[in-house]
Amino acid sequence: MQVIIKIENGVTRMPEWRLKEPAQFELCDNEHIAIVGPNGGGKSLLVDMITCAHPLLINGPEYDFSPSDDKMVSNNIQYITFHDSYGTRNPYFMQQRWNQTEIDSETPTVGALLEEAFVQTGEDTPERRKLQQHLYQLFHIGHLLDKYVILMSSGETRKYQLVKTLLRNPRVLIMDNPFIGLDAETRDQLKELLTTISKERALQIVLVLSKTNDIPEFITHVVEIDGMKTSPKKTLAEYLSARAPYPTRVLSPEKEQQILSLPYSEREYKSHEVVKMNHVSIRYGERTILKDFDWTVNNGERWALSGPNGAGKSTLLSLICADNPQSYACDIELFGIPRGSGETIWDIKKHIGYVSPEMHRAYLRDLPVIRIVASGLKDSIGLYVKPREEEYDICRFWMDIFGLKGMEERTFMKLSSGEQRLVLLARAFVKDPELLILDEPLHGLDDNNRRLVKDVIDAFCRRRNKTMIMVTHYAEELPDCITHKIFLKRHV
Repeated sequence: MQVIIKIENGVTRMPEWRLKEPAQFELCDNEHIAIVGPNGGGKSLLVDMITCAHPLLINGPEYDFSPSDDKMVSNNIQYITFHDSYGTRNPYFMQQRWNQTEIDSETPTVGALLEEAFVQTGEDTPERRKLQQHLYQLFHIGHLLDKYVILMSSGETRKYQLVKTLLRNPRVLIMDNPFIGLDAETRDQLKELLTTISKERALQIVLVLSKTNDIPEFITHVVEIDGMKTSPKKTLAEYLSARAPYPTRVLSPEKEQQILSLPYSEREYKSHEVVKMNHVSIRYGERTILKDFDWTVNNGERWALSGPNGAGKSTLLSLICADNPQSYACDIELFGIPRGSGETIWDIKKHIGYVSPEMHRAYLRDLPVIRIVASGLKDSIGLYVKPREEEYDICRFWMDIFGLKGMEERTFMKLSSGEQRLVLLARAFVKDPELLILDEPLHGLDDNNRRLVKDVIDAFCRRRNKTMIMVTHYAEELPDCITHKIFLKRHV
């Protein structure tokens, strides 16, 4: 059997990128592998070895990309990373997606960038054009081709990145958590597409997964990596038969009680109506996102907000948080205060805890973790005012709650994507907000941490004067405390 990629006793040249034991990995023809393991366990480090992002000592990876004549590793192995699901690493600020002023004559559309990728990665042949249209149809992105890239939702951006990568016709396709940010229909479409393409051409697929129940049926083998150690490759059946069950409880009773016993602030808002929207409409050019939308969220309610990619879920939340400039032209009340009636949005933001894909994408600062968490007290991306020691104590409390104890001085960009998400969740909770807005909060988290976050949310929402709005594409990710549900439809 052809061995396409082989790493034997792999050790990186740079000590800071090394696993605890020399890595072992082998990908053969007709194999499709899932790399699984906990957050911070070493999955991304192993992939960086496979792709030569981290060169190895003595025994480098061995490659055989035949039948491809191209010997370049970068051409034969395409890797879609976690941050690619939210766009490129170009400078980006959190509110950029909703700012029409950021669009100028040089801002590209989805169609223009995909056509550019098509031209750059091969000859313009009828077969390749057929593949291009096939991908567009399978992903239902025809309606996105004239959309500016900075206006795409995280799920739409994920679709775009996948199509762009598949147009390059790689020999090996590696995807980091490919199903996050996608609605149920699109997840099924992606699994079907990958199954079809893997059978139609010489393409081996490697998925890096945090959710162990996300492993599609076309996967043949599983490689576990935990504690910075790789385990021998198993068949999918062997892995599933020995897989640990999903935990039913992770947060300890002691920590739950600590959350319930937190002191209350005398400066809390205590209005009956926390969010009220009256006939809200949002348009971008010819594209309608929300039309005559009415919604009231009362004190103590916990809402699940769902809908397909591009339906306007994140746009709706951006209006509440005043990150969207159009929010000032809408009839919106927050904590009983009409938008634009005099109280500054910064006063109101002090009472809102918020985490979202846009926030994760905007956080590309390599600051110590405790400073990232402390920035939640100041409602800033980055920390520009030195917190008091008692404020740092609050940060340490929430870091401990989210399993981040001892990581205070580690820097954000050195963490795994799942660990980063836990840091941003601690940032959202740190000011004990009356309104918690969680947009896809469990993205990239392993099974244990997903259960932990659900436990924390449930405990937090048992406290008085706490209201929550949560977005997720996975029904099983919703905590038990949910009391109301709302579904947004995408406008055609």
